Amino acid sequence: MKIAHILAQKPSSTGSGIYLSETIRAFAEEGAEQALVAGIAPGEEYRFPDGVGFFPVVFETEGLPFPVCGMSDQMPYKATRYRDMDADMVQAFYRAFDDAVDRMLAQMQPDLVICHHLYLLTAHLAMRDWPCPIVGISHNTDIRQFQRIPLEREAIARGIARLDRVLALTGAQADTIAQVYGIPRDGIDIIGTGYNDRFFTRGDMARKKPHSIAYVGKLWKAKGVPNLARAIELLPDEYADVQARLVGGYSDEAERDWILDVIGSCKRKCEYLGVVSQEDLIRVYREAEVFVLPSFSEGLPLVVLEALACGCKVVLTDLPGLRDWLARSAPGAPVVFVDAPVDAATGLPNEGDFPRFERELARAIERAFRMELPEYSVEHLSWRSVCRRMLAAESG
Repeated sequence: MKIAHILAQKPSSTGSGIYLSETIRAFAEEGAEQALVAGIAPGEEYRFPDGVGFFPVVFETEGLPFPVCGMSDQMPYKATRYRDMDADMVQAFYRAFDDAVDRMLAQMQPDLVICHHLYLLTAHLAMRDWPCPIVGISHNTDIRQFQRIPLEREAIARGIARLDRVLALTGAQADTIAQVYGIPRDGIDIIGTGYNDRFFTRGDMARKKPHSIAYVGKLWKAKGVPNLARAIELLPDEYADVQARLVGGYSDEAERDWILDVIGSCKRKCEYLGVVSQEDLIRVYREAEVFVLPSFSEGLPLVVLEALACGCKVVLTDLPGLRDWLARSAPGAPVVFVDAPVDAATGLPNEGDFPRFERELARAIERAFRMELPEYSVEHLSWRSVCRRMLAAESG
């Protein structure tokens, strides 16, 4: 099978970039011939499995004189916000990606085109004539952009409606896509997320450190990192030996410095490790008793599957779709949910609810510490299984 992947931003660093890279690797293991069109900054190099043709769209050039576009307003690299794009920037964006797609098609006639994000680029490319089905995957941030800013909204809606299939991570996300973009719910397939089952395994469970916590994600207020530090401080005295390790990058230096001050003022041991190698990341998971992701908004975070695969008990905000997907996909998994401090009307964080959230987060962590690790498995949720679901969705 010949598969073309398309992403407007960098094929790394973010959840959607990792999702893309991991599915490319999994398809390569299945013997697929592949090509990738993605945005990069000048001088950047990426390595992909043998046989994957890369057709980069280089930003910050004469034809595309602005940084790579970012699906979130804060990205882990220098990026252009979609809300700041004008008509000339949009047209330059279209021309650059059309040219890269034309170069790709001159070398490979794909059997399937997979576009990431139900947004500007996917909608534009869906209006082209393709020799094969074209599908689009939502990563949640695209829905928020579509809802919150007016950029090309009518054109995006028309383009998304032209896709042969739409792929969602959870059932709740599929319902939202149908409502927001006005497309039939039966045209949306749920494919979930996956993890790399070659590396993320339990290992020696004797290495688990009692009363240890791991967090993996961006150092960001919207991920609930300051709330986690304050919740750790609220744990009863019997957990005075608690130790937390936080892994991940950041987007904004001022916000990073403020969060580091919050972490540094925590009376319990709370350590920020920054960005680490995959080997060190696996070690963090394997040594942690409890993994905590107190985020205010997520699609379907792959870090949860990685943590479960490494034998962690998990504390997670009860965001739309996560509980149902985990119940169906990983029954019996040791997950404790906490109601997010989000305003139901706006979907934005409600800071007035932070004290309640932090108290309940502390109680959830305590409950996880007290839990016996049950029998469960996530081995069937590898990236290869995600790829099989993609192909099943495309074939109807």
